[in-house]
Amino acid sequence: WLPASGYVPLTENWRASLAATIMPAFVLGNAISAILMRHTRSAMLQVLESDYVRTARAKGLSERSVILKHAMRNALTPIITLGALELGTLLSGAVLTEQIFSIPGFGKLIVDAVFNRDYAVVQGVVLVTATVYIMLNLVADVAYILVNPRLRG
Repeated sequence: WLPASGYVPLTENWRASLAATIMPAFVLGNAISAILMRHTRSAMLQVLESDYVRTARAKGLSERSVILKHAMRNALTPIITLGALELGTLLSGAVLTEQIFSIPGFGKLIVDAVFNRDYAVVQGVVLVTATVYIMLNLVADVAYILVNPRLRG
């Protein structure tokens, strides 16, 4: 049903491209999604026991409003941190996944450069990867301010 390896560009055949992308995406996202779901559940359970959530319910707000506007905003702070760190893990996991599924990408580029002793390419890939990781942390810091209004002041 799904190809074991290979890459088909989206412009050539979108159905074959989608079929070739499903398994690598599942491999990369499965463990990370489990970690994020577990931490999201834990953060939400902790926040739902807070006084301000109890107060919001006592004011007569709908459960949907209590969860989305009051609880979720405060529970998202640790999830944003974990998400930024896990995206870094996703970058490193792409190296192995691209090798296994024969996908031409950034991970395959660095592995081929290491085997060919092309130090300039290795340095470039490491530089770009480190920059992306730093930018992810910057985006996480900006997301904190957007999610939690107490941090704006």
